[in-house]
Amino acid sequence: MKDVAIEPEWKSALKDYFASDRFQDLAQFVRTEYETKKVFPKPQDVFRAFWLTPFSKVKVVILGQDPYHDVGQAHGLCFSVPDGQSPPPSLKNIYKEIESDLGIQKDHTKGNLESWAEQGVFLLNAILTVMAHTPASHRDKGWEDFTDTVIKKISDKQERVVFMLWGNFARSKKYLIDTAKHLVLEAPHPSPFSAHSGFLGCRHFSQCNEYLKSHGKKEIAW
Repeated sequence: MKDVAIEPEWKSALKDYFASDRFQDLAQFVRTEYETKKVFPKPQDVFRAFWLTPFSKVKVVILGQDPYHDVGQAHGLCFSVPDGQSPPPSLKNIYKEIESDLGIQKDHTKGNLESWAEQGVFLLNAILTVMAHTPASHRDKGWEDFTDTVIKKISDKQERVVFMLWGNFARSKKYLIDTAKHLVLEAPHPSPFSAHSGFLGCRHFSQCNEYLKSHGKKEIAW
C-alpha cells in the first residue's frame, strides 16, 4: 500500500509514516477486514476528513474516538453523519452548546458537518474504521498510532490551532500537543451520559473563535 489515496498535502506530510512497517501492517489488517466483514465507513470515506481539510488549512481539531457503527452513519468525519441521517445524541448536545454559547439556531434534523471541515475544522476520529454494530472493534490495531502521528504533526508544523478535546479518551492525547503555541480546550464528552457534567456550558465555540480572530484567522461559522 505504497500509494495511499489521501489528500496530497497530507500525503506529503505523512510520507515517512506511510512508508513504515507499522502502516503497512495496519493497511493489511484494514484491507482484510473490508474483504471479509462489513466495515464502516465506505472505503472511499476512510480519509474523508483529510480530503476536506488539507494539512495547511487546519485551524481547529475536534477529536473523536471511532466511527459510528450502524448502517449509513459513518462517513469519515467525527460526530458527523451524512445527509438524510438524524444527528446522534452527542451531536445534538454539541448543537445545544453552540446555540447557548453563540446564540445561533441549529437545525437539529441535519447532522452533516462537512461545512465545518471545509472551513478548517479537522474532524478526526482516533480510529478510522469499525466493524458493523461492534463499537471499538478496530481498537489497538494501529489506527491510534497513525492518528497520534497526525496530531503531533499538526502540533509541530502548524501555528495557533485550536484543539477541542472532549472526554477522557480525547483528553489523553493532550501530551501530543505543544500547548505553548496552540490552544487546548478540554471538557467532558458531549454524550448524554456526561454532557451535563461540564460539556454543556463549556463555551468552547466562542473561545475558539475569539482565539482564531486574535491571531488573524477567520472565525468558524458553526
